[in-house]
Amino acid sequence: MTVARTICLGFLAVIAVGTILLMMPFSTSNGIWNNLIVALFTSTSAVCVTGLSVVDIGTYFSFWGQLFIALLAQIGGLGYMTTTTFMILLVGRKFDLRHKMAIQQALDRPGMNGSRQVIRSIIATTLIFEITGAFLLLPAFVPKYGWSQGLWLAIFHSVNAWNNAGFSLFKDNLIGYQSSFLVVFTITGLIIFGGIGYQVIMEMYLCLRDRFSKKLEKLVLSLDFKVATITTIILLILGTIVFLAIEITNTQIFGNLSFREQLLVAWFQSVTPRTAGFNTIDIGKLTNAGLFLTIALMFIGASPGGTGGGIKTTTLRVLTSCTKTILQGKEEVLLYERKIATSLILKAVGVFVGSITTVIISTILISITDPELDFIQIMFEVVSAFATVGLSTGITGNVSIAAKLILIVTMYIGRVGVLLLMSAVLGDPRPTRIHYPEENLLVG
Repeated sequence: MTVARTICLGFLAVIAVGTILLMMPFSTSNGIWNNLIVALFTSTSAVCVTGLSVVDIGTYFSFWGQLFIALLAQIGGLGYMTTTTFMILLVGRKFDLRHKMAIQQALDRPGMNGSRQVIRSIIATTLIFEITGAFLLLPAFVPKYGWSQGLWLAIFHSVNAWNNAGFSLFKDNLIGYQSSFLVVFTITGLIIFGGIGYQVIMEMYLCLRDRFSKKLEKLVLSLDFKVATITTIILLILGTIVFLAIEITNTQIFGNLSFREQLLVAWFQSVTPRTAGFNTIDIGKLTNAGLFLTIALMFIGASPGGTGGGIKTTTLRVLTSCTKTILQGKEEVLLYERKIATSLILKAVGVFVGSITTVIISTILISITDPELDFIQIMFEVVSAFATVGLSTGITGNVSIAAKLILIVTMYIGRVGVLLLMSAVLGDPRPTRIHYPEENLLVG
């Protein structure tokens, strides 16, 4: 079995186990067997760290059901291979070359050396951020809900924020906390660091450590770090400004809010489409311009190596750099004075075309199965599913069973990745030994 097939089947296995657990009577608040479609949709959404739901998680599921959802989101955020490798390390077993190759492909690493250390650092980073997030959220939840319920709310939302899942136990998601600095900045902080990538966080930590210990005189950052951080910062700032400008006259969103609260809402709405899924406003009340801006941010998504989805920030930068190169009449694609390899350019194009194709096909299919829905609502739902975001205009629970199944497949494709799924279906690509003559073609 190929490495890609192992990863794809691994995610399917986790989804299947999650579906069975969520179907059990002890997982529902009313103590009866759960509906298969509800259990399958919720399990897929959790493992694919999406956050879309056809029911109210906080009232529909019991504590055990909510715990299973949090665990599935944790496994989905870490990734199948990271989780299984961690379990192997816990029991003290050694893993072979095939397992190392699977880790390399799952984490998109350049080499196989140091796999154990990478897995340990990923687990440690995850625990540090999630525990810190839970402690920061305690003052917001404990006074109102008490220690036991407040602690569980803090843990559940911290896990979902870090893993960019977006499930909330509140009926209105986080709308009730749209004016809370503590909740807004804790959740958005977890979302940003969870989606920016483990490699970026570790590089940031190592550089700061060496700088403070005076082992490093000059800060030298990798291209991955520069692209991920700078692109993320630009998208967050632009997203906040543009969203505020678009929706500032929308009284259904900003009606009774002060300018400080409007800034908080705009900031949160700029962060959460980066595949998180939490919301502090009613998404269904956004203007078409606001919905389309959110669709664009969702499609771009987070950064490679993180818990988010989308085409990723690096893909966006490679494609925009290619466009810049063509417009300037140059022949080499450069990013921060570094040449981008042709193989990476082809990979970025493949990711973009595959992602667009998936979104178009899913949108067409749901438009056929549910013709009564608005096109913008369908596209929003599909992009949210594919980019593993979880934001919705409120139609998720009302779509047909066929549409739910289409969204399930879309979430799965978005989580494992278009290229990885194609490798699993077609087999690992092999370099060709045949070279054909070159010929010009009219383009544009």
